[in-house]
Amino acid sequence: MTLNVFRKIIGGILLVSLIAIGFSNPFQEYLHIPNKITLFEGQHFEMAKAKMVSAELSLNSESIALKEDTHSISLEGNKHGENEMFLELAGFPIKKVDVNVLKDFKVIPGGQSIGVKLNTIGVLVVGHHQIDTLDGKTSPGEIAGIQIGDIITEINGKKIEKMSDVAPFVQEAGNTSTPLKIMLNRENEKISTELTPKKDKAEGSYKLGLYIRDSAAGIGTMTFYHPESRKYGALGHVISDMDTKKAIVVDDGQIVRSTVTSIEKGSNGNPGEKLARFSPDKEVIGNIVKNSPFGIFGKLNQEVKNGILDKPMPIALSHQVKEGPAQILTVVDNDEVNLFDIEIVSTIPQKFPATKGMVIKVTDPKLLAKTGGIVQGMSGSPIIQNDKVIGAVTHVFVNDPTSGYGVHIEWMLHEAGINIYEQPREKAS
Repeated sequence: MTLNVFRKIIGGILLVSLIAIGFSNPFQEYLHIPNKITLFEGQHFEMAKAKMVSAELSLNSESIALKEDTHSISLEGNKHGENEMFLELAGFPIKKVDVNVLKDFKVIPGGQSIGVKLNTIGVLVVGHHQIDTLDGKTSPGEIAGIQIGDIITEINGKKIEKMSDVAPFVQEAGNTSTPLKIMLNRENEKISTELTPKKDKAEGSYKLGLYIRDSAAGIGTMTFYHPESRKYGALGHVISDMDTKKAIVVDDGQIVRSTVTSIEKGSNGNPGEKLARFSPDKEVIGNIVKNSPFGIFGKLNQEVKNGILDKPMPIALSHQVKEGPAQILTVVDNDEVNLFDIEIVSTIPQKFPATKGMVIKVTDPKLLAKTGGIVQGMSGSPIIQNDKVIGAVTHVFVNDPTSGYGVHIEWMLHEAGINIYEQPREKAS
């Protein structure tokens, strides 16, 4: 047997051995042990371990309790703090796992139907129109290069806050034949232009040739309320202008109570909708300071109750959410909040904020009979699993109204300005 043949045989044996090790149960269990584990105080975490492997804690061992047997490692979060767990094989360290115990954190779940009123920064351009002048039809706004979706923030150096601020400038400029100096916001970029209003021969007034809007309104669902800070989150997705399809840049806004009057049932290819009206008293229950891809956020003026789960509940981080049964809180009749059964079809343990973290499916016969599944206006309905708030309903699948997307609660909390990872400082004695 030549030396080259012998080397090939040895190489083949080593390759087969490596493949066998890769598919062995101990090695697969080792691969599934995470590099980092995050728990809240009082939470329990268990994972399988490979045989002959032992675990040992270092650093702040008071923050966590470790138990292990032949098949598993069990961790219990006792006190907030950071720790390290080393896995050893025959006395040699083979892996380090960071263990972070977070301060106990709870929110009150929502489910209530809310009315939303948004006021934009400046006035939003939602369309162009032709002015019938003595010289023919024209659109000064289009000639000036103003685009749909632009926000007019200043005219002649003066701040524009609402539609009524625009008219005096237009008529004055028309009477003096002086171009207006206009400042625009376009995709976070400031743009300046000049626009000369034209006189409508039928009405005798000067116009810009633009359709503009300074506010928007709609309905949605409250997701959570944090009693300590009074901060809330709702909707679970951004509010876009119905004409421009672009996110509305919010100056300020309010939320009020709303009542569901009827349901347009969803079907394949035709998403349904909650039809609702603002409550007669139109009492403002909170403000709106942010409109983001994760929903709307602000502070409440008063506590809100859903009548079912009105006590603070713990949350689950994205990696703690499991596929399987869950429930949502939402309103389908008047202002009564109910729990309905759903299934978490899939969930992604996200390391960075993302809107589509879960795929959910409505399984509750009563909800399916009433709505056909997920309908518009249900966005923001909190998702509950194992007595924890895990996220909110965001979108429906157009071709399957029983199913849709959900967002994980930790990203909504982040958008609300609540840092669940920030540990309180110890007070000096």
